[in-house]
Amino acid sequence: MEEIRRAVFLDRDGVINEIIYHQDIGVIDSPFTPEQFHLMDGAAWAIQEINRIGLLAIVVTNQPGIAKGHLSKRVLDLITEKMIKELALGGACLDDIYMCLHHPKGSGNGSGDQRYVMDCSCRKPKPGLLIEAAKKHQINLAASYMIGDSITDIQAGASVGCTTFLIGHPKCDLCRIMEKSGVRPDFIVPSLLEAVKVIKYQENLKNSFQGSSSEQLCLSEIFIDDNFYAHENPLSIERKFC
Repeated sequence: MEEIRRAVFLDRDGVINEIIYHQDIGVIDSPFTPEQFHLMDGAAWAIQEINRIGLLAIVVTNQPGIAKGHLSKRVLDLITEKMIKELALGGACLDDIYMCLHHPKGSGNGSGDQRYVMDCSCRKPKPGLLIEAAKKHQINLAASYMIGDSITDIQAGASVGCTTFLIGHPKCDLCRIMEKSGVRPDFIVPSLLEAVKVIKYQENLKNSFQGSSSEQLCLSEIFIDDNFYAHENPLSIERKFC
């Protein structure tokens, strides 16, 4: 029988890399060229920590730019190659990458690749990408994590039982929209780096209750306020789990 594994599912834009303001068309969107792709500060370190604690690091991302006519499949592949290379330079490794290339409306004027203009089962908030990854890698979704910066990321993760992290701020406009929509992440964090700190904390707690003897773990205390916002105590404490 194959081992059941656990994963950290990662949205791409706004989590791993910076979102771009495209002045020529007046929109904030994904990078359309490799030159526009830049890792977020701390992203490589965070993914390296996911690797280190033994969880799979898997990207699940909506990339409708081809359907909208913003870029070609070849350019998207070059952007992906740059992401993998830059993360590797930072000591980080992605275990897999899943992309939904579809969009139900495309560009609206027919300029996009019409092969990808459709309703599908993989575009978040539907959980198709996560389910596909779970089948391939034997992942226990209910014991896994989803980190994203949009409502659709939280909906996709929550629908399959993942612990969800929204990258944002509890007073952001997105949070007010989620409140009206009845969508609430398990945690709200300011960055991927902070999300991984919470995951490490939780994983250490789980391990401590599974028979670890006198191992000493230096952990920063994590506080969760009434808005489910996770932040660290500025004073690092040492705990001993017996």
